[in-house]
Amino acid sequence: MMRKMSVFFLSPFVIIIILFFFNLSIAADSMYNVLNYGAKSDGKSDSSKAFLSAWTAACTSTSPATIFVPKGSYLLGNAYFYGQTCKSNAITIRIDGTLIAPSDYNVIGKSGSWIKFERVTGLSIVGGTLNGQGARLWACKNSGKGCPKGATTLAFYNSNNIGISGLTSQDSQMFHILFDGCHKAKLQGLKISAPGNSPNTDGIHLQSSTDVTILNSHIGTGDDCISIGPGNSNLWIENIACGPGHGISIGSLGWDMQEPGVQNVTVKTATFTRTQNGVRVKTWARPSNGFVRDVLFQHAVMNSVENPIIIDQNYCPDRGNCPDQGSGIKVSDIKYHDIHGTSATEVAVKFDCSKTNPCNEITLQDVNLNFKDHPAESLCVNAGGKASGLQQPNSCLRT
Repeated sequence: MMRKMSVFFLSPFVIIIILFFFNLSIAADSMYNVLNYGAKSDGKSDSSKAFLSAWTAACTSTSPATIFVPKGSYLLGNAYFYGQTCKSNAITIRIDGTLIAPSDYNVIGKSGSWIKFERVTGLSIVGGTLNGQGARLWACKNSGKGCPKGATTLAFYNSNNIGISGLTSQDSQMFHILFDGCHKAKLQGLKISAPGNSPNTDGIHLQSSTDVTILNSHIGTGDDCISIGPGNSNLWIENIACGPGHGISIGSLGWDMQEPGVQNVTVKTATFTRTQNGVRVKTWARPSNGFVRDVLFQHAVMNSVENPIIIDQNYCPDRGNCPDQGSGIKVSDIKYHDIHGTSATEVAVKFDCSKTNPCNEITLQDVNLNFKDHPAESLCVNAGGKASGLQQPNSCLRT
């Protein structure tokens, strides 16, 4: 006689409950709250060691890990995070609070970076505010006294697959965000601010990096909203509000003789409000083997901008100690499509190119810029290309 086997079935509802608590336990194991490592949210106690301890713990995780910064203010000195020994390639730093730099600018002012990540992979930073407290250092610089150079607020070196979203950076001593030697980064929903007279407070500076995307951000500083240094390629910049500041700039380039070039850059759907420049290429007037090519500036609105479109190959800030030679940087295949609005100066389009390496393949299409209710002027020196659909009556490029 065969014995019947009893089979035990779980209802779908019970299975869901079990899976929920199983996943919850995993999530709890992978969450690293900085308060548990000694951080204080009073804005007065130095929490640097606590943040570094939380990072070290997260790095040992073999699964995705989250470092959590609850609401409150956290004072940090120099905080350097290294990823060479991390087992996890998916660490998220979720910031609900504000990180504050020391009020004494000398504490971090000579260090180069306030918060630095080096050789990290798969890092995401979500939310939060970084306050660099740079006002006292700017005042020192503007007075002409001997001051430290200042620290970049958030720097990434030799890192891959980086994501930053919903972050606010304010009053950096120097650059707000820096990427140097990085590959694959996506920045979106950023708010970056510093007064228009704050020196060298670039919003985002890119150097020797590839495949970087910057989206949906508002940047207003005392220098370039976004600056693109040597060695960058495959950049996509879209939906940016810039102002105050010096615009979106490629450069300065060409200080070194042996210098990697810049290529495949798209700047799309940007608004510039009362900035010194709109879209700019700037190079030093000295020998170099660098280049700028395959660049598209498209769908830009200028609101009372001093130099809406400019290529300056005789770049010399403050007109002091200038090389005054021919720039070796070769500028070619630069396209300006659908750029309109108002210029704060009579000359809205200025191509001041190298006397030894003239610009070529410059394209202007549907560029309509006014100065005091009249079409603005354009000026070309050592520049070649073509123009179409322009409002300017005397375009310096052939039509």
